[in-house]
Amino acid sequence: MVKRIKLRTLLIGGFITLLFAILITRVFFIQVVDGDVWHDRAVAKWSKQDKIAATRGTITDRNGEALAIDAPAYTVTVNPLVIHENGIEDEVVAGLQRILGKDEAELRKLVTAKTTDPEKIKPNNKEGYLTSREVRTEGLRINQEKRDQVALLIQEIKDELKKDKTKIADAGIGLIKEQKRYYPNNSLAAHVIGFVDRDGKAISGLEASLNKELEGKEGSINYQSDGQLDKLPNANEVYVPAVNGTNFKLTIDDTIQYYIEDAMKEAFAKYNPISMTVIAADPNTMEILGMANMPTFNPNSYWETPDNYRNLAVSALYEPGSTFKIVTLAGAIEEKLVKPTDKYLSGGIKIKGTKTVLHDKKHAGWGTISYLEGVKRSSNVAFVKMGFEMLGKERLLNYINNFGFGKKTGIDMPGEASWAINLPGNVEVATASYGHGVNVTPIQQITAIAAIANGGRLLQPHIIKERHDPNTGVTTPFKSEKEAVQVISPAAAKETGNYLEQVVSDQKDGTGRNAYIEGYRVAGKTGTAVKNINGKYDYDKSVVSFVGYAPVNDPKIAVIVIIDEPADANAGGGSAAAPVFKKIVSQSLQYMNVPKVFSADSGNDAQNSKKNSNTNIIKSKAPELVGKTIESARKELLNTGIAYETLGTGKKVIRQFPAKGSIMNDGQRIYLLTEESKTMEIPDLKGESLLDALQVLTLMELTVNVEGEGYVTEQKVIEDQGKRKVQLTLSPSNTAVDEIDTEVDNEETE
Repeated sequence: MVKRIKLRTLLIGGFITLLFAILITRVFFIQVVDGDVWHDRAVAKWSKQDKIAATRGTITDRNGEALAIDAPAYTVTVNPLVIHENGIEDEVVAGLQRILGKDEAELRKLVTAKTTDPEKIKPNNKEGYLTSREVRTEGLRINQEKRDQVALLIQEIKDELKKDKTKIADAGIGLIKEQKRYYPNNSLAAHVIGFVDRDGKAISGLEASLNKELEGKEGSINYQSDGQLDKLPNANEVYVPAVNGTNFKLTIDDTIQYYIEDAMKEAFAKYNPISMTVIAADPNTMEILGMANMPTFNPNSYWETPDNYRNLAVSALYEPGSTFKIVTLAGAIEEKLVKPTDKYLSGGIKIKGTKTVLHDKKHAGWGTISYLEGVKRSSNVAFVKMGFEMLGKERLLNYINNFGFGKKTGIDMPGEASWAINLPGNVEVATASYGHGVNVTPIQQITAIAAIANGGRLLQPHIIKERHDPNTGVTTPFKSEKEAVQVISPAAAKETGNYLEQVVSDQKDGTGRNAYIEGYRVAGKTGTAVKNINGKYDYDKSVVSFVGYAPVNDPKIAVIVIIDEPADANAGGGSAAAPVFKKIVSQSLQYMNVPKVFSADSGNDAQNSKKNSNTNIIKSKAPELVGKTIESARKELLNTGIAYETLGTGKKVIRQFPAKGSIMNDGQRIYLLTEESKTMEIPDLKGESLLDALQVLTLMELTVNVEGEGYVTEQKVIEDQGKRKVQLTLSPSNTAVDEIDTEVDNEETE
């Protein structure tokens, strides 16, 4: 008995001792070994952190007009459990569908949503209705106007519920206040700005490429709380302020951007192409004044057009065709290999070392003509002779590379593409001379034409004007990563510009005459290129374009217009793209207060402009050219932007029309007679008025017979007893010019 008691006591004592040993060991592990872990858990339980959202930086145009901002927004939520208990499913669905425009079936699915997790089903909610669901619409969040409509709906449902004492006055609809990225001008400059999606993720454009700077860094407040999450009295509070995002001012001018997109919409509707691209820039700084593509999208409702996000202005590669000829022309002028009066045989040219013959669009050509006329008519043969025969492969390739082709421009936008230009054989060199077989981007093209406009300097294009840090107040202006490169001399750039001005100002032969703007001197080049589809040229598909700048004497704006696959088979760079250029540049120059210069005979426009303080009227008179060498007369006329035509092959001017001191109409050309020979070639006078035609033929001392009245539509030379007579047929409407329009628009690269 005693032994049994002792044994029991011993066992109990041993058990208690073991229990204490275990307890002490456990306490040791908790307080010593795992002390830090348990301390962290305790701190985490009573320590709370509230996040402070950073304000995303704004994006504005060059004048401070908002393009992308953060604005108050609201997320709509529904409580399926409350809606079910109150039996108001139909009222909630109908009300939200009316306000938000969301599909009724989707709304009904949201307001009746149930859990699929058995563990979450409660005794008071045996059917498992959820207590919160977000109504995702309009990019997740709604604006203030619709928020007010939802609030009114909530109140209306509550008022009805109050009438039934068995129901709680809860509509089961909630509003959570948040921030939303908002684009005040909708689709304006959409491809430049890009967008932030419904989940706050920057997807495209500057929103994406500048995201790290724009989004800033969220802050926080750390404090200690009790079990009810209330802040403890006298508790420490750690405040980390939010760092708001950087604000960006762009070089874009929203007014010029509007002009661009308005002109594009008109052309897009007319020609129904697969796409259009336009870029406008200040050629003296290469600040981008406007950039747009069609089709476009609205960043506020980006999900509606998911295929339209790509910015073709920097990412699209295309064969430029004749707009690329500016590089060949500039190189030949810089190397002093060509003069405007030099002659060549147009029509076709056989490439040395091959059996290939390349042609002008008009295969028969225009006979032996000057290089200036070849440029105006966009003659491929003229540029093959300049690029392939005169410059040669090495020098041509150098000029192509120096003008920025074959490498990225470095513009501060995402997605820029480039294509290495290699010219392996003679045919490739020859065709590259007129823009065939090479791939470029729109931004490369406008950067190159800007170099012609600004005196030969290749500049880095940019679209960010300055950064402003709202946290420090520091503003940082744009600084180019690339030094300006003098690709041709200022003199060569000026002469190249004079050639390109003739392309526009010559209303008879110039392929770019549809870009002519009364009162402004415009230089430019048309382009029409057959599309290369999977390595093969499809002659039913083309890319038409126009690139140019104005005013020639003091360039303020350069613009490129590209229309990809216009539905009209007859559309060319001159007929389709040049008018778009004209509309944009005309409006932009007037907006920029660039004064117009009119001749005294420019009609009512000139007289009306006297009332405009921003317009200067300068009487343009024919200069004295008789007795001067052709070279001297040519330089004088090119510098003043007056179109001219040489009659004869002499080296000096012996007579001229209009005569010295005569008032010159805008776009009127001057004729220079250089020999007395009675057998010299008679110029093509179709499209001229009777008065001008008679003056030219009288200048050549020729007899004239006239039938009809108005404008010359047909001319014929008749031999009569050893003397030449010219028979002119006239008609009241200038049909000859209309016919020439159709012909010249197609006289471009294919």
